[in-house]
Amino acid sequence: METLFIPALLTGIFCYLGAIESPWLFGMSGGFYVVGRPLVAGLLVGLAFNDIQAGVACGLAVQAVFIANLSTGGATNSEITYAAYGGIGLALATTKEPAVAVTLSVFLGQTFGLIFYNTRMAVYSFWNNRAQQAAEHNDTRGIVLNHLFFPQITTFLLRAVPIFLAIFYGSGLVDWLLNHVPEVITKIISVLGGVLPALGIAMLMNIVIKSKIQLIFFFAGFVLLAFAGLSMVALVFISALVAYLYYMAINKPAASAIKESNNSTSNSDVFEDDDLF
Repeated sequence: METLFIPALLTGIFCYLGAIESPWLFGMSGGFYVVGRPLVAGLLVGLAFNDIQAGVACGLAVQAVFIANLSTGGATNSEITYAAYGGIGLALATTKEPAVAVTLSVFLGQTFGLIFYNTRMAVYSFWNNRAQQAAEHNDTRGIVLNHLFFPQITTFLLRAVPIFLAIFYGSGLVDWLLNHVPEVITKIISVLGGVLPALGIAMLMNIVIKSKIQLIFFFAGFVLLAFAGLSMVALVFISALVAYLYYMAINKPAASAIKESNNSTSNSDVFEDDDLF
């Protein structure tokens, strides 16, 4: 257990830094939208556990599941930061398998993650009310404490501490469950862990693809990657070129119409004779 103390502590701190309200990494830009992403979380947790390859592999799998995760008006169906650091951290502390990381991430994100997420919003409303009262009394110290200091302590306690405890004390439970449950259960977990990333990609396609004809590009990329043996980097450059050509093709008629309209207007101005009117 002693060997897990530093990795679990670092994972908890990373989870706090990836919070949407954490200001230390240029706010949301470097925190929630970078450190809070599962792929980056896999790299950081891999560094904490001294196994970058396993961390990135787990982060890739979890990122695929949550790639279409949306938050609307502060409401979400899963807390992505808890899911990323909790699931990946527990996976690296036990089996280091991406399928296990996916299963644990979905479970933690949709249960304990949402509980702590909603608890944080409830506690924040208390600090906000105190900050408003301090502002009404021109209490600068009270504004700073209730608007900056106490909320950050709350966020740290509700993010870093649960993730640390889950990894430090929960890894033994996860190991015990994986070693004692029937083999068919572990196979089901592995299958679900492989299917869930595909479900995340499908949800993203449902958001991005606006017409069925655009599926051609998806299938072309799949064929090039699976059968032509192209690397992901090469496929990115090809995709960027195709996207640019597609953009130019669908916008050329509008541009031509505007150009013809401008030409007709200029011609009418040139040949207009004021003496005729």
